[in-house]
Amino acid sequence: MNARTYQIRTFGCQMNVHDSERLAGQLEEAGYVAADGAAKPDLVVFNTCAVRENADNKLYGTLGHMRPDKTANPDMQIAVGGCLAQKDRGEIVKRAPWVDVVFGTHNIGSLPALLERARHNAEAEVEILESLETFPSTLPARRESSYASWVSVSVGCNNTCTFCIVPSLRGKERDRRPGEILAEVEALVAEGVLEVTLLGQNVNSYGAEFGDRLAFGKLLRACGGIDGLERVRFTSPHPAAFTSDVIDAMAETPNVCHQLHMPLQSGSDRVLREMRRSYRSARYLKILEEVRAAMPDAAITTDIIVGFPGETEEDFQATLDVVRESRFSSAFTFQYSQRPGTPAATMADQLQKAVVQERYERLAELQDEISWAENKNLVGRRVELLVASGEGRKDAETHRMSGRARDGRLVHFTPAGSVVDGSVRPGDVVEAVISYGAPHHLVADGDLLTHRRTRAGDNAEAGLRPKTSGVTLGLPGFGAPAAQPAPVSGCAL
Repeated sequence: MNARTYQIRTFGCQMNVHDSERLAGQLEEAGYVAADGAAKPDLVVFNTCAVRENADNKLYGTLGHMRPDKTANPDMQIAVGGCLAQKDRGEIVKRAPWVDVVFGTHNIGSLPALLERARHNAEAEVEILESLETFPSTLPARRESSYASWVSVSVGCNNTCTFCIVPSLRGKERDRRPGEILAEVEALVAEGVLEVTLLGQNVNSYGAEFGDRLAFGKLLRACGGIDGLERVRFTSPHPAAFTSDVIDAMAETPNVCHQLHMPLQSGSDRVLREMRRSYRSARYLKILEEVRAAMPDAAITTDIIVGFPGETEEDFQATLDVVRESRFSSAFTFQYSQRPGTPAATMADQLQKAVVQERYERLAELQDEISWAENKNLVGRRVELLVASGEGRKDAETHRMSGRARDGRLVHFTPAGSVVDGSVRPGDVVEAVISYGAPHHLVADGDLLTHRRTRAGDNAEAGLRPKTSGVTLGLPGFGAPAAQPAPVSGCAL
């Protein structure tokens, strides 16, 4: 009997992307194999997001398109998980009765069992837990990339931002112990991974659960002691919890990248109060000043919401003023979206769409001007790039490849020159000189200065991606992680 094939479709944030890696790891341990692009899979899993207003329409529209496939092949299974599943619960099978399994954010480890139960009972299985059943990092994971990986430091969020539905869907913050995190990082490096991104809804409140409010800075420094780990990033910090020891750790730990993504959301102190963001614009700007004093080359990015209920033109101008002063390398800008179940959804003075759109366009224009000016200043600079896969949409027609600089900027480069050893692969490391700066990327069209072939590049060339076992050690601590057994499957297809 042939193994059942699976496909996972992911919507939303980095948390969802990483959860999908855990779902893939479990399915493969249960005997499923990833479907190739041509054949229709035996199982389709939707890992959903509930942050944006159109998330519901996107899911139910996609499920509607799946109905003919399910009718043609009743043995096919459809599962829906993630934040929208946690929110809508049994409503999903009422609106789409051809769905087989619905599971929430707190029990992603239940998927294989729920699929088997649904198949055995010939009816839909809906299981939504109110609190975390198993910390996701104790589950196996099939990683998406051969060279860069996510590593969760915490799940959930203790903040009460009035626009955000995440805390009600992800639950209260739960911290992993440092030893577990470091063991997972070491396991990834042993598989050839060069870069990790430490992931949490609010990474710099990490450690509060086990009584060490300086734990995140210590964790960054401990990552600096892992041989073979070339780059460390993290997302996302909250300005209210950002401390100077983290800035010191970033500046003093060589493999921690000088990149900071810190959400602003609004430059208006009045709007920040309405959002329940427990900092003000002066505090935010002070952090940026301290970061740049320690790391003049730091690239800082942010999130901004336009059109929050009651936002006046004066409030919006305050946001533009902070953006001008902050000189972000880029910004993710969003039009405010009402989410049922959030306090902001019932606030008075919801703004008209045309007003929000006009402000959004003004903000985007300003940020593009700043990004372009900042990128032009980099022309002539030598940069180290970790070669990436799939980040340059026009690479095939321009005969370029793409990579990320240490500060996170996207660089399209020409893979040529006397230093090139064989072919340049995703996962290899090259150095180039920037020849052109655009608002959203950089170009390096001269010959490469260096090219280093890596084990990550070998794995990418062979089509191999790391598969890691779940990691759990239990006790907090820093320093060398306890010895871990090598992953049984190693780097596999």
